[in-house]
Amino acid sequence: MNAKSESYSRTDRSAYFDLPLTVVTVCLLAFGVLMVYSASMYNAEINYGNEYFFMYKQLFGVIMGLISMFGMTALDYHKLGKARFVIIGISIILLVLVLIPGVGVENYGARRWLNLGFITLQSSEVAKVGYVIFAAAYMSKNYKKMTTVKGLLPLIAVGGLICFLIMLEPNMSVTMCVALLMLTLLLIGGARLKHLIFIIIPLAALVIVLIIIEPYRLARLFAFLDPWASPLEEGYQLIQSFYALGSGGFFGVGLFNSRQKYLFLPFSESDFIFSVIGEEFGLIGCAIIILAFCFMIYRLIKIAQNAADRFGCYLSAGMAALIGVQVLINIAVVTGSIPPTGIPLPFISAGSSSLIVFCGGIGMCQSVSLRSHASIRALL
Repeated sequence: MNAKSESYSRTDRSAYFDLPLTVVTVCLLAFGVLMVYSASMYNAEINYGNEYFFMYKQLFGVIMGLISMFGMTALDYHKLGKARFVIIGISIILLVLVLIPGVGVENYGARRWLNLGFITLQSSEVAKVGYVIFAAAYMSKNYKKMTTVKGLLPLIAVGGLICFLIMLEPNMSVTMCVALLMLTLLLIGGARLKHLIFIIIPLAALVIVLIIIEPYRLARLFAFLDPWASPLEEGYQLIQSFYALGSGGFFGVGLFNSRQKYLFLPFSESDFIFSVIGEEFGLIGCAIIILAFCFMIYRLIKIAQNAADRFGCYLSAGMAALIGVQVLINIAVVTGSIPPTGIPLPFISAGSSSLIVFCGGIGMCQSVSLRSHASIRALL
């Protein structure tokens, strides 16, 4: 290849790199660093003697996330399909390791993390994207079977196993996220509505049973229905979230001026960071963040539509579904639309595992975009 043709190839190839998707991703990451600092500065100063403690950790996660994103962009996404059994196997092994006493790190009564020394890995974050890859590869190879019960069983079995292992941690919120992700992927893959109904009914019944048998989950449900019945106990966090969102009004109280972050709102830098966003930037700021996520999902769907093969299509659509489901659950929780449960807001909440995994997922979709257009050009 001569210099001229090589230059053309690079230019032509870069033309299909989804720049808007990268821009919105980087903007959300940068905004996340800013909000983690704002939401955690007082807590970090009181408990760690350094107001930048959580911000530094978030910056590390962002750097690792960007490395993950560009690394996955450079990787041919077809290799992920070939390694689907290895990827889902590693995901399940990580979930099992978390449950082993002395291996899994226990915090707030749950064992959800693995201490790798330089980072604390949340296995369920890896499992979510691992399941997307496995499901996309399976559906692309068995798309004709997706309208039959037999064809759906492998995806249901693997998804059910992941949900079961996450429930043992316990982590009800991520379990619900994976269950909704599984249903969405089945719908994308072509499952019939009647088959999905047969799946949803027992899942709904199981959720009711899981809530009833665990007193703390039942207490959370009652707190959701009437948080002011226990304002200093189960209803406390939701009430503080309401105070934050309510005091923000339309335009907010201003950056760094949140009052709820002064140890009133628990997990203000992680699961409830959207409440602080609402307090400091108001309804307008919340709407902008929601629109940013909608734009991100739109770009991922466009990549799925333009993919050159089924695997690339399902992979990008699966990441769009995962981001959409998790954003929806997080915002629904902090606004009191569903019972309180802990799940991070992608790209913004504190947590390196989430940042690295979601950025890697964006990189996978960029790989689909690049190589799909390359495949189309090869046919012309």
